[in-house]
Amino acid sequence: MGAHALAARTEGLRAQDRPPLHYAKGSYFALHGRAPFQHLIYPLPEPGGLGIHLTLDLGGGARFGPDVEWVGEPNYDVDPRRAFGFYSAVRTYWPELADGALRPDYAGVRPKLVRPGAEQDFWISGPAEHGLPELINLFGIESPGLTASLAIADYIADLLAD
Repeated sequence: MGAHALAARTEGLRAQDRPPLHYAKGSYFALHGRAPFQHLIYPLPEPGGLGIHLTLDLGGGARFGPDVEWVGEPNYDVDPRRAFGFYSAVRTYWPELADGALRPDYAGVRPKLVRPGAEQDFWISGPAEHGLPELINLFGIESPGLTASLAIADYIADLLAD
């Protein structure tokens, strides 16, 4: 989340060497009561996110999310009115979800490099792109970038070895 701010303060790094930054907020709603599931459920992805999926915690609790809300600045409040969209999405794979079963839980904000409707996972730039020795910038690293973190680390190690 702080990569853009750090890059803006990096002496010698030009503005064109920093991609634009957009924020996709993802809210989660927790299930009141016990879930009838023993596994994760991932629906088809939606633009800007993975779709409202089901995750289970070690205590037997369940939460649904994240949705995608494009915001101008990071904000971690969960708007209870967003529950309407959650009920609709969850009922595509769990039609028996009872009204009133969801409660606001938490939110996260993902750094995006493109506006809604476009796709780009992340941007890695090194000395070959910006001309500053020993500087590697990683922008927009979120899922799947976090999932690929070991491969990204290998790639960066190779960049630094050159």
